[in-house]
Amino acid sequence: IQHSTRDRLLVEGEKHKKWLVPMRSTRTVQAVAVPAAPSFADSAEFWKHLAESYGFRKIGEPLPGNVTLKDILDTLPKRIDNVKAWKAVLKTVTSYALGLFMISKAPWYLLPFAWAWTGTAATGVFVIGHDCAHKTFSKNKLVEDIVGTLAFLPLIYPYEPWRFKHDWHHARTNMLVEDTAWHPVREEEFDSSPVLRKAIIFGYGPFRPWMSIAHWLIWHFDLKKFRPNQIQRVKISWACVFGFMAIGWPLIIYKAGIMGWIKFWLMPWLGYHFCMSTFTMMHHTAPHIPFKSSDEWNAAQAQLNGTIHCDYPCWIEILCHDINVHIPHHVSARIPHYNLRVAHESLQENWGKVAFDKLAPGESQPVTFLKRAMPGYA
Repeated sequence: IQHSTRDRLLVEGEKHKKWLVPMRSTRTVQAVAVPAAPSFADSAEFWKHLAESYGFRKIGEPLPGNVTLKDILDTLPKRIDNVKAWKAVLKTVTSYALGLFMISKAPWYLLPFAWAWTGTAATGVFVIGHDCAHKTFSKNKLVEDIVGTLAFLPLIYPYEPWRFKHDWHHARTNMLVEDTAWHPVREEEFDSSPVLRKAIIFGYGPFRPWMSIAHWLIWHFDLKKFRPNQIQRVKISWACVFGFMAIGWPLIIYKAGIMGWIKFWLMPWLGYHFCMSTFTMMHHTAPHIPFKSSDEWNAAQAQLNGTIHCDYPCWIEILCHDINVHIPHHVSARIPHYNLRVAHESLQENWGKVAFDKLAPGESQPVTFLKRAMPGYA
């Protein structure tokens, strides 16, 4: 590819003139207009320019084709520490309770700050359940199922359905059609209906920070989306969630009224979904990340080159148990959250050329980046 062609592609990408790329059966579909064709990797200057254009510290080199996922896994720590796991539970319960206390005492003009704290703390509750689903919370699997189910109840998430679909996402990260967490909108889909086009524009535009709500409804409450051997566990999780709603919501309304239900549950829940939608979009979409068809998909490349490390303000990372350290989590979902930073350092040491980091939000102008990236949902 000539330099003039590269320059033109950079200009087109920076002007964001294309949002959708048509899919062909054997071609890679990109999240935005700028392609990530392997032949670009021979130009360090090109990749440096591209990284700077989209607010990244660097974009890693493509992973060599002879490297397997096992090669990467062998370099990572995975040991479960029960003391650290229960300390995380204590920290999360305390921070969430503190958020509810702030909501109860804050004047109306400080409520948004209290809701932001509590919604972020609720994301920490989710991460505890997330560890349980990946079998990284305890060596006792019954304890994991109980803690995971309880953690998901305030979020109205059925634990087992979410676990089944999340495991599928990890097994097929960035695979076209198959990935359950995120996939690009295809051109023919966008053009198929004026109503659908409007829905996509609004849903992936101003409503994008809450698109995980749509994902929550679509993927976790439909028996047709599960295999026969999963149905029983799905129904048990549903019973737990509906039981919480039938008992918990009336109790909140009885004690604090409808406005109390909005203040103490709904607004923090929306804050949680803001975090989920934003985190997932940032972790799994970027201008240079390809989504590949199943016949072209490579597990090692998808997990190491297809996910992004993000830096957030320290209080968010603490409340959310370092879930922003996302590359090692996709390389091995068996890494407990308290080992993610150590695993990330190991990846940088052993695979630094092919891993890539994003600048901290304060440095990388995230609003600009969000406008440039093809939006996604959790």
